Amino acid sequence: MGTIVSEQGQDAGRPDAPGLKPDDRLAELARYGIDSLEDDPELRSIADFAARLCDTQSASVTIVESERQRFLARHGIEDRETPRSVSFCAHAMQGEELFIVPDATKDPRFADNELVTGEHHVRFYVGAPLVTEDGTELGALCVIDTEPRPEGLTPLQQDGLRVLARSALRRFVNERDALRSRATEKQRARMLSLVLDSVPGVAWSANEELRFDFFNARWAELTGAPPPSGIEDWRTHVHPDDFDGTIEKFRFSAERKLVFSDEWRMRLHDGSFRWVLSRAVPIDMGDGTLRWVGTIIDVDDAHRLSEQRDLLARELSHRIKNIFAVVASLIALSARRDPQLGYFAQEMTEKISALGRAHEFVAPTAMMQDHSLHGLLEQIFAPYRDGDEPRIVVTGADPAIHARTATPLSLVFHELATNSAKYGLLARDTGKVEVSIEPVGDHVLRIVWYEPGVTNNGETGDGFGSRLLKMSVEGQLQGTMERQWADDGLSVILDLSLLVLAG
Repeated sequence: MGTIVSEQGQDAGRPDAPGLKPDDRLAELARYGIDSLEDDPELRSIADFAARLCDTQSASVTIVESERQRFLARHGIEDRETPRSVSFCAHAMQGEELFIVPDATKDPRFADNELVTGEHHVRFYVGAPLVTEDGTELGALCVIDTEPRPEGLTPLQQDGLRVLARSALRRFVNERDALRSRATEKQRARMLSLVLDSVPGVAWSANEELRFDFFNARWAELTGAPPPSGIEDWRTHVHPDDFDGTIEKFRFSAERKLVFSDEWRMRLHDGSFRWVLSRAVPIDMGDGTLRWVGTIIDVDDAHRLSEQRDLLARELSHRIKNIFAVVASLIALSARRDPQLGYFAQEMTEKISALGRAHEFVAPTAMMQDHSLHGLLEQIFAPYRDGDEPRIVVTGADPAIHARTATPLSLVFHELATNSAKYGLLARDTGKVEVSIEPVGDHVLRIVWYEPGVTNNGETGDGFGSRLLKMSVEGQLQGTMERQWADDGLSVILDLSLLVLAG
């Protein structure tokens, strides 16, 4: 078939479209991304196969617009569009079944159509409507020939053309859905960008190779510089004293896919430095790749306030240690003046020493250490070591403890150790006290102090030490204590609240 060209001024065969709202239909057409489907390979394959199936000279996937029809995929047709006034497909799209014209010269709707009377010699036409589920008329898949065909198409050809039309329609619907999805993703990305640009800190992302590909607007506001793209690019933005340490931590987290968190000083646009908290989280993208997202938050004021508090705490700790020393000296002085106070003075001095060791454990100088029960007991039991060998062996769970519980705990275990050193296993040259720690249920920690081979020495439990133990365990630690004497030795069982221990 030759090039289809209409003669100007003719309006023969222009169909009416009863029930359609042209503006609504055109708006719906725009949602199908028609321009992106021109010469689409899938649609072109459909047109080619339609012509072969129906043994016609031409075939096309046609979209009908308000003033023209467009041949998105063509077989045997050179032009890409014609005026709607000569469109056969505008008729075809209004029906539900195949629109068949066996001989256009004998059809009053098309006998005077210039495509029939002119050089293009259209005679035979069959169009399968392309109508969406919501009733939007897009156009038709049509086959055309220059010879009349009174017999039309065979049933197989008709069924095949319907199947091809459904495939073409599915291609349009898929493109529409893809456009909607891309528009939604674009809108989400825009909203996310607006949100990220509104936060007070820096937000960034990087790929698995640690190439940084996104920074929000806050980066430029703070630094006045282009964002870094690689690890080494951060050198100009991180304080020289902090760079190696924080980068080493970040690489460690990246290699193991762990959450990263660190504080360092960042250079601002005026050349000054401020402390920031930098955090990053690895995200599995679900397709075998990994991405990092992170934030940088200004914590300079809080950091400096924390430094001031630490300085004050260290000074206070030093004064408390001095108070312990003064009290111990006063007790010793009193004992020298009155020898009858010697035993009491020794008892009090040892207890003050135990308090001092507990204070050392939770003092600001030990802030970088974890406050754990094992750590506290190691401090308390240090005087009872036999060279490198401990005389008191601690095993089992090692829960975190709060600074508030360190003092009563230290008094309890100092009292137990002191009693053992005077009357129990530690008074002997050999043997070890066993301290086992195990949780009981979800909320109770059981600590068992066991002195093997120690028998009841007739202790009534009414002395000052026993009262101190009871007051510390039941009052401050909100727990219970039980002494058990057996043939194989002494057991002191403490049941303490894990919540109380953790503060």
